[in-house]
Amino acid sequence: AIGAIMGTLIGDALGVGPHWYYDLDQLKKDYGDWIDDYTRPKPDRYHAGLEAGDNSQTGQVVIFLLESITEHGEYKESDFTDRLDSLLQTLDGTPQGGRYTDQAMRDVWAARQKKKLNWTEAGSLADTAEAAIRTPVLAARYYRDPESLLRYLASNIILTHRDPFIAGQSSAFGLIVGGLTVSYTHLRAHE
Repeated sequence: AIGAIMGTLIGDALGVGPHWYYDLDQLKKDYGDWIDDYTRPKPDRYHAGLEAGDNSQTGQVVIFLLESITEHGEYKESDFTDRLDSLLQTLDGTPQGGRYTDQAMRDVWAARQKKKLNWTEAGSLADTAEAAIRTPVLAARYYRDPESLLRYLASNIILTHRDPFIAGQSSAFGLIVGGLTVSYTHLRAHE
């Protein structure tokens, strides 16, 4: 689980520069044949203005969840949503309103800032992976308690992603990370 969290944050930071290139020739022109270190985003691309090694907004949200659980010793949804509300207040609802704001977070921004919906209604129907990306943090904390893990996964995921298919896939990923953590812990105990 720790490796999954670190991999999430490292992978996110590695992707900040070359994120969302659909023209591979342009990607190679801008970054070469192989990317093996953090890169600075080009001025006219997604995440412009971030430095090499910075996390995207998705990474920021993962860190909010990690910090919240670390500070409280458990998942405390009100603390996590307070952190999200603080982030939303710095955004303007556009893609470039902060660190690149993806569709799901723009939808959540509109639901919370414009429509004043509560958190149980604010989640987006966007088909994106941001909710799944947060799940290793919950898996690391609750891998020994699968019932609590599933409950907290479901509750956390719908904050930003309420499409049933996306929520189900995100929950499945979190449960898999939790299950792998249990298996790894069990194997290490018998070495």
